[in-house]
Amino acid sequence: MTAPPSHDILADLAAVIESRKPAHGGDAGASYVARLLHQGPNAFLKKIGEEATEVVMAAKDADAGGDPAKVVAEVADLWFHTLVALAHYGLSPADVLAELQRRAGTSGIEEKALRKAILRDKSEP
Repeated sequence: MTAPPSHDILADLAAVIESRKPAHGGDAGASYVARLLHQGPNAFLKKIGEEATEVVMAAKDADAGGDPAKVVAEVADLWFHTLVALAHYGLSPADVLAELQRRAGTSGIEEKALRKAILRDKSEP
């Protein structure tokens, strides 16, 4: 199965989600996304937590001989709900991709240490 580049799918889905915002006439009675956005952050943040847990459970099942395709399905659900959150906060998949690009080639250990140092510097008088 060949899929278009991931950024195209993410951008297309983000555009659909954007069109479902209440400010753009999203109908909470006819659209799941519009309903989540209408209900506010607690609704989609709860879904993100639920979907993240389902990713973990699917991965554990796959480790025990279950179907790895379920991991893909659960990650898709997680990504979808995080796209809803991004839209709510005026962000896009391109913002996340730019951040990943910024981090490319940087050691995860070094990147985490840098974030801690920045937070420490901000908290010092």
